[in-house]
Amino acid sequence: MIKGMEFDLRDLRWAVVAAQHRSLRQAAESLHIRQSTLSRGLRELEHRLGADLFERSNGGTRPTVAGQEFLDSARQLFEQMGGITDRLKARSQGQIGRLTVGVHTSLSAGNLRATLVEHRKRFPDVELELVDGSSEYLIFCLAQSIIDIAFVLDGSVRWDGRSLGVWTERIVAALPEQHPLASAETLRWTDLRSECFLLPHRGPGLELKSAVLKKLDLTDQFRFLFHDVSLDRLLTLVGAGWGIQLALEGATGAAYPGVAFREVCDHDGPTRLGFSACWRHASYNPALEPFLDVLRERYPDLSAESEFS
Repeated sequence: MIKGMEFDLRDLRWAVVAAQHRSLRQAAESLHIRQSTLSRGLRELEHRLGADLFERSNGGTRPTVAGQEFLDSARQLFEQMGGITDRLKARSQGQIGRLTVGVHTSLSAGNLRATLVEHRKRFPDVELELVDGSSEYLIFCLAQSIIDIAFVLDGSVRWDGRSLGVWTERIVAALPEQHPLASAETLRWTDLRSECFLLPHRGPGLELKSAVLKKLDLTDQFRFLFHDVSLDRLLTLVGAGWGIQLALEGATGAAYPGVAFREVCDHDGPTRLGFSACWRHASYNPALEPFLDVLRERYPDLSAESEFS
């Protein structure tokens, strides 16, 4: 009958190793201790358990029937503890867990998609959750710790936390395929002076509206129609001839019926908008730092100059 459970894991581990080797001498060598120390530790463990774990003879040491059952359970305990320790270490290093990422642009192509794919390839056990919304909404979620990191357009909203300049994306116009401008390889802003622009509330609609206002004269006949729908639904309206949509090049990776994408340029070439990754000064999610490492590796020319605290 077991007298009590007052023994330490060291003695239990010694017993498991002794059962594996069936020789106290070999077990002691593998544990880098004296054979006498091991023998004394096993005797003390048996005394505390109130049961013999081993049969000792000139031919060696082997577990008793009751001892074998006990030591099998002990070995499983150590394996479980090893798994728990490994998972704890992996979680503390950000190799497993969950990361919530705020986005407000399409993922069908471009740098954001490539970054997410690369991170998933390196850290398949980190579950990425995406939150869509405007820059203002994403920064609000970031400040409230609802998300861990947000990708927003530069200058779109004030953020007092940490940030990292990452990439730029070209502005493109999504046109109905039958639109007269669809035959051109690229478009000038002045080509769009009389168009109806369909813009999303959730994505970078306000930033794209601002770009239009900077590039076109207020006396032009353009107008804006905002819709609170996802990108694919808005592009469906473009294909149906409701108007044109300004988007970023990340949207061009998918085909939409009746829609043609054309780059919008000015005298300096393609019109681009820059993106930054934003996160809080103090983040308690270990999965964030490996994600930031991926960003710094992919955009090394920007990381040294753009990051601030």
